Amino acid sequence: MKKVISIFLFVLSFVFLAACSNTADDYKITVVAPQGAPAVAVVNEAVNDKDSYSFISAENISEQFTSNEKDIIIAPINAGCKLYKAGKSTYKLGAVVTWCNLYFATQRTDVKTINDLAGKEVTLFGQTTINASLARYVLDQKGIEVTYAYKASAEMTKDLLASDANAIVMTAEPALTAVTAQLKQSNKTVVSFSISDLYKEVSENKEFTQAGLFIKADTITNHKEVLDKFLDKISASCQLVSTDLEKTVNNIIAIGNTGLPSKAAVLTQALPKCNIKYVSAKDAKVALEKTISIDSQQFGGANPSDDFYYNK
Repeated sequence: MKKVISIFLFVLSFVFLAACSNTADDYKITVVAPQGAPAVAVVNEAVNDKDSYSFISAENISEQFTSNEKDIIIAPINAGCKLYKAGKSTYKLGAVVTWCNLYFATQRTDVKTINDLAGKEVTLFGQTTINASLARYVLDQKGIEVTYAYKASAEMTKDLLASDANAIVMTAEPALTAVTAQLKQSNKTVVSFSISDLYKEVSENKEFTQAGLFIKADTITNHKEVLDKFLDKISASCQLVSTDLEKTVNNIIAIGNTGLPSKAAVLTQALPKCNIKYVSAKDAKVALEKTISIDSQQFGGANPSDDFYYNK
């Protein structure tokens, strides 16, 4: 009788473990990302399960941290860091996925090198954001004195670039490639300077950590195995941007609601300039702390504690 009971308990335990395993395997990670360049990081995975991904206006991404609904949020790193430090978010940084897609650009024929900006007016977007802080920082570090004007968004500086032949602006990819193609049809030329490259020149070859992948604390606690496998898929999604550009372009067009250009020719030129690369939070820590030093108030006043970084 004892032998029968033992066999029964063994079988019951096996069934229970199998049920738990199936439950874990069936859990679907949900993701929200801002429309535009950060969306590129996840499109090659999103195309396989569109219902699990939401692409929303960049202006609304910060409120996703406080709603605490999605498992993964792609967002500016300073926003996620500041909310975490303030105790308004449980989301930990899992990886950095974009590394600066910002550019200075102009139609002016008297601007041929970055030094030619000296003494001129440069229009930035987001006066109180880390993007504007970065632009001011690189010009200051290179000793280039300019006067500044401001617009609210990269879309507005892109429009200014298109409409004013004398304007010098900071804007972002892929919008820059789109407006450059538009102006080329009218035999107008745009000169641009990568702010990412300029930052490397003045920051001991560090890269600017722009957008990150943030993970809800409950997801880490309850679904770690599923989460870690999912992160491998996002890493592969980012890698595919470099290794199979054509497939990435086709996937963006297939998804259709990413806020990215719909023309394959524009995407093909713009995506390599978006600086998409998956680097784990642990491996990106030094670069992030260098970014924070540009304007620490944008990140809550100081470097985040070690518990901000998720380690697989």
